Amino acid sequence: MEKHIMGENGISYTLGEGGLYYPDLYLPEETEYPIGKYGILRKIYLQEHRKGLYLELVLAGKLNEHLHQIDKECNQMMDRLVEQMKEKQGVTEELKMQDQMAWVGRMNNIRACAEEMIMNGKIYN
Repeated sequence: MEKHIMGENGISYTLGEGGLYYPDLYLPEETEYPIGKYGILRKIYLQEHRKGLYLELVLAGKLNEHLHQIDKECNQMMDRLVEQMKEKQGVTEELKMQDQMAWVGRMNNIRACAEEMIMNGKIYN
């Protein structure tokens, strides 16, 4: 028996244990992008709740790119939302100088609200 053969479908096969031929399949090369908090959360969500989409992205070699893009969009959205909410609620540097504890409390509330909007809008969909 030959060690390697080429099938009629154009796929090469390698002889394995038990005399069976296995297709020589490889995942495409992925570009490595840095992934932050939101990319990691998206990956966990896809693995647990959207297995089909997760496998599709892995097999196409686009998972890392997708996670990087989600992370980048979420960070930009977070910055924008925090600034908009600060302006709308009157949280200024003047307030920070006058009453630091009130400023910290309001900023924590704004960040929590913005994060909740991002999680529901970008991560869990």
